[in-house]
Amino acid sequence: MKIQIPEQSLVLLIGPSGSGRSTLARKHFPPTDVLSAAADAEATLHAEVAGRLARGLLTVLDDVPFSAESRKRWAALAREHHVPLVAVVLDLPEALILERHRLRSGPVASPRGLRNQVQQLQHALRSLPKEGFKHLHVLTPETVDAVSFERQPVPGHLPHEHGPFDIIGDIHGCLEELTALLTKLGYTVAPRADGTPGFDVGAPVGRRAVFLGDLVDRGPGVTGVLRLVMGMVEAGTALCVPGNHELKLLKKLRGREMRVSAGLAVTLAQLEREPPEFQQAVADFIEGRPFQYVLDGGRLVVAHAGLKAEMHGRDSTEARDFALYGETTGEADAYGLPVRADWAARYQGPATVVYGHTPVPEAEWIHDTACVDTGCVFGGKLTAVRYPEREFVSVPAARVYWESRKPLHAAP
Repeated sequence: MKIQIPEQSLVLLIGPSGSGRSTLARKHFPPTDVLSAAADAEATLHAEVAGRLARGLLTVLDDVPFSAESRKRWAALAREHHVPLVAVVLDLPEALILERHRLRSGPVASPRGLRNQVQQLQHALRSLPKEGFKHLHVLTPETVDAVSFERQPVPGHLPHEHGPFDIIGDIHGCLEELTALLTKLGYTVAPRADGTPGFDVGAPVGRRAVFLGDLVDRGPGVTGVLRLVMGMVEAGTALCVPGNHELKLLKKLRGREMRVSAGLAVTLAQLEREPPEFQQAVADFIEGRPFQYVLDGGRLVVAHAGLKAEMHGRDSTEARDFALYGETTGEADAYGLPVRADWAARYQGPATVVYGHTPVPEAEWIHDTACVDTGCVFGGKLTAVRYPEREFVSVPAARVYWESRKPLHAAP
């Protein structure tokens, strides 16, 4: 039995006295990664765990109290540092635990106290899924001795990839413009030589494209864009993060009941003309994309809607939602659209952040961040930024493919 543990996570070992928590910790984790929740004053332990999580270190807590209030405090700390919360529960029969204590030398818990712990554990097992544990693993007598743990890298954490990169904003099915932009950037794009659907794309020596999501919806060439981008990712000449439009498409392709917007209807109509295996490949492709990439030794971060500094390289629900949807104020503008919070104006992080999602008339650098969604599908431009050169490269839209509720040049 192999359990994958995110390498940046807070792991709680939960089980009654005598269940083998400490033995499990010694066997599978370096002693430097294991802290005892019972051995330290709570304030001191909280500060030590917070410091480790801030540095992105896997932290394992042994002897966690059974109270939901205690678990709530650790869940809040994990959320604060944008790391997954993991529970490893040792669910052993009461008779086995009592027998282990009977054979122990030295002070031991009373049988009544042990029975209370077993009952508390059963109550905890029912409530843990509602307490923010992204990963819950229950070990039984049959699995506890056979288990092994494997550290799982953070998705999209590729600091060893140094580029150079060509980072391309929201395409929305504008295949003609994408082909023109890639050509302007020095790539070669041609139909596949073997006659199968798709493209043969040649990249300039050493360079790699990075697509910022929202490949689909609204435009006329969605399936062509998907084939081109998917082919480049498969060939290793591109990286791609998903946008919020891909997530909606994924839900639909996976059979979820949902309202189909007009933009999504355009995509679905084009996909209906494709074989089922292509639709399946599209769904698998979207599902396999990380929501952010950390590149060039941490000096570059890309995400569809941007990402605050404290979320860089972190795998949390909040970081994922920010990367996909950005941040809003809760208000609506004169066009009935959500008012976007200007996180870039307050950004002071060490990494350059390149993103899209919210169309702007011109790409520009703001506090070492750049939005390169210049509204191609609305008649604007398709824009890329060269990294590390920090040079913007654009091609104009051939026409207006989709009428926006808000004019592209309207004030934010």
